[in-house]
Amino acid sequence: MSQAEKSNQQNNQQIEKNPQRLKVLERITEYEKKGWWSKDVEDDPPTIPLTPDKVDYLNKKLSNKLATFFVNIGAKRFIKNLVKNNQMIIKEIKGLENYEAVQNSGVIITCNHFNAFDNFAIHYALFPYMYNGSGKVLYKVIREGNYTNFPGLYGFFFRHCNTLPLSANFSTMKNFMVAVKTLLGRGEKILVYAEQGMWWNYRKPRPLTAGAFKFAVESKVPVLPIFITMEDSDLIDGDGFPVQKYTVNILPAIYPDPSKNSKDNIEEMKDKNYQAWKKVYEDFYKTPLVYATENEAE
Repeated sequence: MSQAEKSNQQNNQQIEKNPQRLKVLERITEYEKKGWWSKDVEDDPPTIPLTPDKVDYLNKKLSNKLATFFVNIGAKRFIKNLVKNNQMIIKEIKGLENYEAVQNSGVIITCNHFNAFDNFAIHYALFPYMYNGSGKVLYKVIREGNYTNFPGLYGFFFRHCNTLPLSANFSTMKNFMVAVKTLLGRGEKILVYAEQGMWWNYRKPRPLTAGAFKFAVESKVPVLPIFITMEDSDLIDGDGFPVQKYTVNILPAIYPDPSKNSKDNIEEMKDKNYQAWKKVYEDFYKTPLVYATENEAE
């Protein structure tokens, strides 16, 4: 080991674990035991309601089109710098042929939600197909608070990076649903976190909610499951935990069955997505998928 590596290792060992991250990990353990799969574990502030006049889902206004254009340029540079500086480590990208098989169609993409960087990892994997002059970008369904709560430059980026915020406001959600159908109809790709709340560095797939599959069934488009697996690297992040090495697993698309009704299709596609994730988890980590709730039941 070189002197520089020894020095880096010593510095890493001196970083204390962030108490807030430790609380989140404790909360994840508690929520797994209680089966609160979609509940958020982060200490987020109360959500500011999103009214219809505060969001332009389809970028109809010229000012929003221009803002999105420049934000996307900055976002691509930002993501590449994360990788360059080892703040986000992409070990491997598998299954690009599965994306290529549906790239000419509208698609709902699902991904396990464990970090603010997980959508950056998907962006990075799909850069050869998006943000390259083709006009194709990745749309993201986000929680209401992520769109309304952040002030300044950070909030500006959240609002102009092809985001589709959910809302507790009925009229806003009507506009949201119209936008989703419109985007899928013209062949766009929309990332939906079917697990809902982000569970920081949680490696297991969680039971899925129905929303993503409802969007797909109603618009008659496939779901493309992505499951990101993780390994500890030798680097320590600012919170005192190992930087994770990501493997982005892009799995075969799941299609609605035209012979089945919407309810059955939603349930079947949801189950197929979960089973596909489960297989990747068990193959990669070499262990059966078992939850703490199941252990207690036994």
